[in-house]
Amino acid sequence: MDTEAPHTQRGHSSPDEGEGRSRFVFSGAGSAPDASTDPGPGPGSDADPDRDAEPDSGKAGWLTWRRAGLLGVVCTVFLLLFSNFVLQPFLIPSRSMEPTLAVGDRVLVNKLAYRFGDRPERGDVVVFDGTGSFVREGPDANPLGEALHGAASALGLAEPSDTDFVKRVVGVGGDDVVCDEKGRIKVNGVLLDEPYLFPGDSGSKVPFRIVVPLGSLWVMGDHRSQSRDSRDHLGEPGGGMVPVEKVIGRADWIGWPVSRWGDAGSAGGGRG
Repeated sequence: MDTEAPHTQRGHSSPDEGEGRSRFVFSGAGSAPDASTDPGPGPGSDADPDRDAEPDSGKAGWLTWRRAGLLGVVCTVFLLLFSNFVLQPFLIPSRSMEPTLAVGDRVLVNKLAYRFGDRPERGDVVVFDGTGSFVREGPDANPLGEALHGAASALGLAEPSDTDFVKRVVGVGGDDVVCDEKGRIKVNGVLLDEPYLFPGDSGSKVPFRIVVPLGSLWVMGDHRSQSRDSRDHLGEPGGGMVPVEKVIGRADWIGWPVSRWGDAGSAGGGRG
């Protein structure tokens, strides 16, 4: 009896310890689990953050590429429209305009220069379609190939069409253009000053005299000994004259390479 009484008393005398444990367990059951002991969701559970993040990441990447592609298409269309109606790069393919323009130069052709009533002037460097004047009209080529080449040419990435030329205007409608026996060019009886000629070249080695019809142009290259121009088509239909409506624009600036940035040598070039 005496031996059990103390045991019973000890059991009743330690309520604080028991209550302490009970309070700890009870408060732990109602509170948030300890992050350090929480094992977290299993790898196969629906709450797996890695598995949920993967589809979102892939979708975001796809949207980024889609936006980049759309932006590229918009920029390309804008550049094509801009080059077709305002300012077009034109790649120089030959030596006919040296020293003013060198092979590989990309000149910026101002397509607004003659759109609002202005006409080409003597001394202007112009780009024109030589179909019917410098080149005979031939059978139609592959439309798709022409379209692709035209787009690349409009962006200055490919050589111009075989029917596109760049020359300097020497005579306009009504002018009397003469090359005398000394190789000098006279327009309406006045000796033409040509500081742009290639060193060593004369005005022309072939004497001629023509009257430019109204609405037409007489054009020549600055490197006269290397240029096939109006002189070479005197005996052909049209007599080497270029109709004004065939002029694509005026070459005002050299845009590439950087070392040759500047005026392209037109009489009206660089004007607003």
